Amino acid sequence: MLKGKTAIVTGSSKGIGREIALALAENGADLVINGNNQEQLEHVKAQIEALGSRCRVVRGDISDSNTAARLAAACMEAFGKIDILVNNAGVNSRIPFLELTEEEWRRMMGINLDGVFYCCKAVLPHMVHQQSGTIINISSTASKTAHANASICYGASKAAVNSMTQKLAYEMGPHHIRVNGICPGPIETDMSLQWTEEYRKNVVKKIPLGLLGTTKNVADVAVFLASDMAGFINGETINVNGGSYMN
Repeated sequence: MLKGKTAIVTGSSKGIGREIALALAENGADLVINGNNQEQLEHVKAQIEALGSRCRVVRGDISDSNTAARLAAACMEAFGKIDILVNNAGVNSRIPFLELTEEEWRRMMGINLDGVFYCCKAVLPHMVHQQSGTIINISSTASKTAHANASICYGASKAAVNSMTQKLAYEMGPHHIRVNGICPGPIETDMSLQWTEEYRKNVVKKIPLGLLGTTKNVADVAVFLASDMAGFINGETINVNGGSYMN
């Protein structure tokens, strides 16, 4: 489905990002992966190469514009083009607003929002030159509704990503570049494994399908959006939440 395509996936050393990177590779794409943990990144790289795809690793904090520049440069140097960008890197917190510090606000905005901006700025000139490409921004259901599992700064940062997704889709459309988003809801990850049994039951109770989603559920949507099957989908933010929030 993605044979001959190249992709950059930020925050791909674990969780949803790792699953997306592996799914893209399984469908034929070559990868540049990113994260802060070199050991985890090397493990994902080995998994990608075992699937028959090529892979480069760029370790670094995505809130630093230099990391975004290095990601784009690595993809161009290794593969000669950039077909797919998945802005996945992000952090969450449950800090109540009255306890929220300016430092925490800036930290979360730096990773969740500035990182998306930096990567788009680094990659889009290449996509415009190619007159092709697709960007997938991983947002959150918390961008659309309030809930206890996400702080105000997390929701605000992801809502801004949704707005950026739509505006970029409008501006980049004439260059045959599609920009879409995915809004995961309750997904089984390392973080969810730390929930108390009572909290887990309360979360599942609000999901019409009666279970948590998996990282594969999100990755499958990312592969679809990256493929030609989604060739006329642009500016959308797709909920992947089992029906826990509908709009």
